Amino acid sequence: MSAPIPHSPAEDADEPVRGRPVVRLKPKAEARALRHGFPWVYADELVTDRRTQNLAPGALAVLEDGDRRPLGLVTVNTKSKIIARMLDRDPEAQIDQAWFEARLSRALSLRARLHDAPFYRLVHAEADLLPGVVIDRFGDVVVIQPNAAWAEAYIQALAAAVVAVTGVATIIKNGTGRSRGLEGLTEETAVLRGGVDAPIPVPMNGATYMADVMGGQKTGLFFDQRPNHAFAARLAAGARVLDVFSHVGGFALAALAGGATSALAVDASAAALALAGQGAAASGFADRFATRQGDAFDVLESLGAEGARFDLVICDPPAFAPAKPALEAGLRAYERVARLAAPLVAPGGYLVLCSCSHAADLASFRNACARGIGRGGRRGQLLHTGFAGPDHPMLPQLAESAYLKALFFRLDG
Repeated sequence: MSAPIPHSPAEDADEPVRGRPVVRLKPKAEARALRHGFPWVYADELVTDRRTQNLAPGALAVLEDGDRRPLGLVTVNTKSKIIARMLDRDPEAQIDQAWFEARLSRALSLRARLHDAPFYRLVHAEADLLPGVVIDRFGDVVVIQPNAAWAEAYIQALAAAVVAVTGVATIIKNGTGRSRGLEGLTEETAVLRGGVDAPIPVPMNGATYMADVMGGQKTGLFFDQRPNHAFAARLAAGARVLDVFSHVGGFALAALAGGATSALAVDASAAALALAGQGAAASGFADRFATRQGDAFDVLESLGAEGARFDLVICDPPAFAPAKPALEAGLRAYERVARLAAPLVAPGGYLVLCSCSHAADLASFRNACARGIGRGGRRGQLLHTGFAGPDHPMLPQLAESAYLKALFFRLDG
């Protein structure tokens, strides 16, 4: 039986429940959303007296509403705009290895039903009841992103629970990314269990992808696009394909598995393109696969000047609008991508435009893409709208968890 993890000293300051402190919503703060499943409390909604300010980042506390009624157990970080995250509706919950194992078992039961091989997102943060925690599985290797202060504090218990539930041999902590900076956390990548010394081959949609789990972007591979890769592959038979912002071959390798005659992968990262080439070779597609390194906008303009045409063009850029202050600039960037990409599509061909910016909702993103296509001198029909795969579930109360959009257009002559 797992032993409880001791609380931080700050948690002994004042409290009726297991010696935990209490934090309280301001009198006018709305508790209804929290009762209905919203997982966050923002800094301007919480009473931040001296006692609360003294809590260590990631400390546990009992959250009360303005009338002093308990709402649940939260983790507090006064350095973050998301000052409290709901961990458990039970204010007496014990956050120990057994608690993590219960959450992980729940998450694993879904993925085991969805996938016949152990390559998937195992935990998708708040939607899997582990706020700020992302876990991707690559066979016998798991990569954990502890993107919130509480997850960093409990990383060893979480890692032990992952081993107990999944039986994996290697666990890597990927402590990089914008989210950690917002939590006041430093960047660090470390091997917590086992070891890995080469990219990991990942079978997906009939192709083999190479995931660099130690030095690649995010956890090394983007599982969220899997269903959109598959839909693109249905359009790819006999097609010339251009995959822009391709990372390790994303859409290009799936299209080749779907029967594309050729695929050109474009990315700014030479390392990512090298992994894409290894994936193409491992998949048996090397003779139909090519890469072009460079800034995506520059390459799109150059291909246009060269008169290049493709039957299927996919653009899957990074988040141009990672937060609301960047929304207008981000939408202009998505429009520019569409404007530059549309002329490269052969008559009757297909254009796929993607966004992983949660600040850009579907309607805004679709409108920006439509404007760009029009300004690129083309017209077309929207065939399909794709989202993240079901191993990236959405928490209905949290719009940010539905971040990925993929628009599939058929363009006229």
